[in-house]
Amino acid sequence: MPPAQTRGSEPSVRTRMMMRPYARTGGRTRPDYELALEALVSTTDRGRVPQAVTGVQHRRICALCSEARSIAEIAAYLDLPLNVVKVLVSDLDAAGMVLIHQSGLSFGDRSSREFMDRVLQGLRRL
Repeated sequence: MPPAQTRGSEPSVRTRMMMRPYARTGGRTRPDYELALEALVSTTDRGRVPQAVTGVQHRRICALCSEARSIAEIAAYLDLPLNVVKVLVSDLDAAGMVLIHQSGLSFGDRSSREFMDRVLQGLRRL
């Protein structure tokens, strides 16, 4: 089946940009370890050197995380699926390009409920 066409014979931007998520991660569908959605990611000094970071998505993540960002924010800003971001971030962490700051919350304890209440309040204010 031919790709969707727009004016003339040019394929639409959306058609050209579509790519299977696992193609961005070398076929992997899971990160090396579990990353929470609220885990913060920040770029290390090594990750700030453009020549040290290979791959377009890796460079985009390093540039975005010059200020700490959560896994969920990275996925939203880069318009990538969450699992793809988790795999890419775990690769960058293994290479020393980013630091991951896990929250240490465990579901069911008082601090996680308080955290979820704060998130809910913030969403309601939007």
